[in-house]
This record gives sequence, C-alpha cells and structure tokens, in this order.
Amino acid sequence: MAEANSSELETRLRADVQNAQRQRDQVLLDTLRLALNAFHLEEVARTDRDNPNHGKALTEQDRLNLLDKQVKQRNEAAALFRQGNRPALAEKEEREAAILQAYLPARLTDDELRQIVSNLVAANGRDFKKVMPLAAKETKGRADGSRVQQIVRELTS
Repeated sequence: MAEANSSELETRLRADVQNAQRQRDQVLLDTLRLALNAFHLEEVARTDRDNPNHGKALTEQDRLNLLDKQVKQRNEAAALFRQGNRPALAEKEEREAAILQAYLPARLTDDELRQIVSNLVAANGRDFKKVMPLAAKETKGRADGSRVQQIVRELTS
C-alpha cells in the first residue's frame, strides 16, 4: 500500500534525510530513516486483514502519533540508560528524541492546558470521569497525558 501521495511531514523528513546525507550527520540520518521506516511498517501492517485499520491509508495524524510514540520510547530509553550509568547512550537517545520532537506540533503550556480543562469543566461539570476523556481527546498529541490527568484532577476536585 505504498502511497503515491505522501504527506507533508513525510516529504519534509525525506528532504531532511538528503540534507543529513550531504552534511554527513549520521545520528540525524539514522533517526530520520527510523522514523520513515516506522511509517512504512505501519502501512505494511495495515495490509493485514486482522489489523483494525486494514485498508485505510496512513493519515498525517497517524504519522504524528508514530513520531510521538518514538519520542516517548527514546525518552524512556534515555532514563533507563541514565539509571544504568550509561550517559553516552542516554545522550544519544535524548538527541534523537529532540530531533523527532522538532517535527511534532508545539506542546501546550500548563496555562493553555488549564484554560482548555477549565472550559471543559464549565461545560460538563466537575465530574473527573466525564471531563478526562474530553480533555484527552482535545489535547491529544499536544500534551503529555499524565500532565493532562494531573490538571484535570486539580480542577475537578
């Protein structure tokens, strides 16, 4: 299911791969190639009839979600490397996470999160179980879920 009409994000990543090759920046090159490979693997996975997204094309949001997942994986790996007293590997993972983070939309600040959650509380009441799913949906990809949960708990209690 190779898409002839690749996304804006994928086009940008491919152009940056070429620039990284010219600059001979191996960490950047490897990081971007892994991101593109994640897109490809997801497209291949969607050819499986058992996949819930079988036959659906990869959207821009799907690509952003895959990048976000890779950033989280690298941050978790960096933390584990730091725990294991492997600072060089931790720094490499952190650099890769920073490279990929640059391709994601800007994160919401705590003030912006509080404003969104306040509006949801005003419209739906102080019921955590009602507000949390709405807040998660509203901030998906733009804020860390644990931070959203913390602010929802704060404003609904």
